[in-house]
Amino acid sequence: MTAARALPAPPHDPAGPAGLALPDAVLRPVSGNAFEVTIEQLATAIRLGVFTRGEALPPERELAERLGVSRNTLREAIAALREAGFVATRRGRGGGTWVTYAGTEPGAAGTEVADGIDVEDALSFREVVEPGAAELAARRTLTADERAWLAASCRAVREAPDNAAHRVADSRLHLAIAALAGSPMLVDSVTRAQATLHELLSAIPVLRTNIEHSNDQHDAIVEAILGGQPEAARIAMGEHCEATAALLRGLIGPRREKGSR
Repeated sequence: MTAARALPAPPHDPAGPAGLALPDAVLRPVSGNAFEVTIEQLATAIRLGVFTRGEALPPERELAERLGVSRNTLREAIAALREAGFVATRRGRGGGTWVTYAGTEPGAAGTEVADGIDVEDALSFREVVEPGAAELAARRTLTADERAWLAASCRAVREAPDNAAHRVADSRLHLAIAALAGSPMLVDSVTRAQATLHELLSAIPVLRTNIEHSNDQHDAIVEAILGGQPEAARIAMGEHCEATAALLRGLIGPRREKGSR
């Protein structure tokens, strides 16, 4: 693939335009085990950069309504996240809860793929859902704010100051593309794919050449979406997913959940 043209990157709120912010797209009403699933949703959102280090979480009332849980359940979940080092809370006037999680350095010593992850299934799932999301995003007539958000999200990946920040910015870009596709089911699927991918990539060393290739691929994907080229967007995202999959298959192998065939 030839290198993509430089993309515009106007100043813009990386959280997303009004009505399409990542928290609105990613956080869903909780069902089942309210306490545990609330922790899962918030921790995943923090790990994937939906809420970044130093950013305040939404007010308790708003967050509880969005997740469909009681404020007591939300407070218990936030307390658990504090114990895990994800957030810090300040009480009183001007108080609130802020993200303290700085991300995991990819390839850090001692990082291993969690038991139960079927690498091949996770990569195959991603290779289906993310190209579809890019194609749908390219079919939509994006607003000026949406276009600016997407361009700024892409630039943030290339300009990330370190490996951990790059991983978070990368996740945010993919979630932004899913949000722009306009399908809540796709957002759920891409969030799930990115959460697993985040863990897999954290278990391998950072390869500078791969990062450069990935950044060029991101440019091509975003350029196709901004240009309203659905087929080109699908192909570019497919090639990007295939490249990442090849790297992970080589360095991790097709690890499967115990008992699977």
